[in-house]
Amino acid sequence: MPAAPITMSAPPGTTREQIAQFLAQKRFAAVGVSRKPQDFSRMLVKEFQRRGYEVIPVNPGIADLEGKRCYSTVQAIDPPVSAVLLLTSPEITERVVEDCVAAGVTQLWMYRASGRGAISMSAIETCRRHGISVIAGECPFMFFPQTGFPHRVHGLIRKIFGTYPS
Repeated sequence: MPAAPITMSAPPGTTREQIAQFLAQKRFAAVGVSRKPQDFSRMLVKEFQRRGYEVIPVNPGIADLEGKRCYSTVQAIDPPVSAVLLLTSPEITERVVEDCVAAGVTQLWMYRASGRGAISMSAIETCRRHGISVIAGECPFMFFPQTGFPHRVHGLIRKIFGTYPS
């Protein structure tokens, strides 16, 4: 079933508190990290690592990512993670959320900077049914302390238009 189109900046319900709680996790899985070194997903993972996070890559098509084991599923991660960042298409998001439910994940971030990002309305509903805190439609770069100029501008624009999480 195709993912429902997103017609707003982000589905209602994402709060700054959820974002702060996710960013307080110093270890999480990043699902959908690209094998291409110049891909944005790789830049985002590197920025998290630079800031002291342990990011566990998940991509069934990659055995290792820059010398770090890459897992095929969230359930395969040992020791398990409680938080997951999705860098996938909405169709993949729906499948990965089922994996996250089975793995006992409690926090999930569906990345989005533009376009549809990883957001899937049915996956959001699955998260809510299973008590998973879901951040849908945000870019972590906007919420890092001392982030780069473009990300600060993006955040400012979102505040001006009233679409920044409260």
